[in-house]
Amino acid sequence: MKPVYGRILVLFLMGCCLNQARSQSPRRTYCNPLNLDYAYLPIPNFSTWGKHRATADPVIVTYQGDYYLFSTNQWGYWWSSDMGHWNFVSKRFLRPWNQVYDELCAPAVAVLGDTMIVMGSTYSRNFTLWMSTNPKANEWKPLVDSFEIGGWDPDFFADEDGRLYMYNGSSNRYPLYGIELDRRTFKPIGTRQEMYLLEPDRYGWQRFGEYMDNTFLDPFIEGAWMTKHQGKYYLQYGAPGTEFSGYADGVVVGSSPLGPFTPQSDPLSFKPGGFARGAGHGSTYQDPWKNWWHISTMAISVKNNFERRLGIWPAGFDSDQVMYCNTAFGDYPHYLPSEQMAAALAPGGDGRFTGWMLLNYNKPVTVSSTFGGYHANQAVDESIKTYWSAASGNPGEWICSDLGSLSTVRAVQINYADQDAEFLGKQSGICHQYRLSGSTDGRHWKLLVDKSANTADVPHDYVELPQAVETRYIRLENVHVPTGKFAISGLRVFGNGHGPLPDTVREFIVLLTEKDKRSAWIKWSPVDNAFAYNIYTGLAPGKLYNCIMVHNANEYYYKAMDKDKPYYFCIEAINENGVSARTKVIRAD
Repeated sequence: MKPVYGRILVLFLMGCCLNQARSQSPRRTYCNPLNLDYAYLPIPNFSTWGKHRATADPVIVTYQGDYYLFSTNQWGYWWSSDMGHWNFVSKRFLRPWNQVYDELCAPAVAVLGDTMIVMGSTYSRNFTLWMSTNPKANEWKPLVDSFEIGGWDPDFFADEDGRLYMYNGSSNRYPLYGIELDRRTFKPIGTRQEMYLLEPDRYGWQRFGEYMDNTFLDPFIEGAWMTKHQGKYYLQYGAPGTEFSGYADGVVVGSSPLGPFTPQSDPLSFKPGGFARGAGHGSTYQDPWKNWWHISTMAISVKNNFERRLGIWPAGFDSDQVMYCNTAFGDYPHYLPSEQMAAALAPGGDGRFTGWMLLNYNKPVTVSSTFGGYHANQAVDESIKTYWSAASGNPGEWICSDLGSLSTVRAVQINYADQDAEFLGKQSGICHQYRLSGSTDGRHWKLLVDKSANTADVPHDYVELPQAVETRYIRLENVHVPTGKFAISGLRVFGNGHGPLPDTVREFIVLLTEKDKRSAWIKWSPVDNAFAYNIYTGLAPGKLYNCIMVHNANEYYYKAMDKDKPYYFCIEAINENGVSARTKVIRAD
């Protein structure tokens, strides 16, 4: 009989393995901000508001079928095969004679044939340009020991004719610069030329400040990145300041790599509303199916002005060769790249938004404890700047979100906040561990996700459930946090409610004055069954490429316009069940 029992056991284990494999099927979606093991700000005593994670200035390039992501001061880089799961590679780009400054701040990355090259920002001439033909295995060596052309926020661009160019600039006084390099020696050919300087008197979005009022400082231009498409050159840049909701990437267009260039009036990537705001200083790349994407910097700027994260959005070019980026629902779940995405990424497409809505905005919350003024409702107020903190980081601390009614839950994003963190620099061997449970009545609980044995560092963990779940309550129970207290800036539950869609917005108006055509006061009649609105705007009825998500308000001051051109607007209402029909497009000039 023993062989029979053994056979039954084997079959049982095979079945368990099969079920486990099914439950761990590849994720189809992602959600901004990206869930990366961000380093803690590596500069001691730089902040008086507490130690915290940070990165910015991202570059993604594709190499041998994989994505490679570099960003500021991470003491390494990431690679991914699917743009969903990122693998960190620890690497200090340092030389014995330059241990302080020779590191990747606002890095330049390019692929030249079979070689990847990397360099950080510098104003020194004693700086190393690195190369690799096997970056996944962390095999690097100096390509040029003393690179002659220093510059902050550099970018390398290899044209189709084999010629190589470099762009750089980070200043509120000086423009971006460009220069050609010798492809063999990497020495300059000729002298640097001026590419573009900001024009805030014309383009409203280039004004410095949270309210684009140019108080405190003049605007900064930075973060050069060049993209070529159908014979045209699109030089991208970040402005006006990394701390602000309106941090964006703009673009100027020319017929040659060194210009002259003509600005596209509106920013390319712009995300001034929603949970995580900002979309500046980034890069544009293509997936294996030639779909375009744009990655850029998102602001937190609470514990430090330079407390930041990263986000990825669909991008592309329309039939008039206007470059655009789709940030609508930019911090909601979106589908990862696939061969079938082209139509959705085209102008007017959904950008591969899943249609999964936020189910718990400002809904009731209960918690195990509260530390100071970091109240429970701040975990569901759709602001990454605010957060709830438990009194400790001990196992058993919990937070429970009431969705208000039974809903179809498909994904949950858990955004940890840094309360009383003790780390500086890149950490290894740290992790987040938790249990996520659901309930229909608040008394009987079903375990949905068990990460009590997780070994990964997941500060913005995004969990796509293997199967949709009908539930009303979501409870997150702490098992372990890497440092400090159990604190959550956003427990965000996604799926669909079972009620009616919001009503279409009525009485939508855009008010301008003769005094300042860069700015508008937008107003509308509140929709009773909506908690947010998307305002779409652009330079033609079919080119409403910028989107602003507004919560719990029925007005918005829009200061991002080109004063010399008419603008077009429409609006849609949002609730946990879906999105209303958009209003008729109106013109304002």
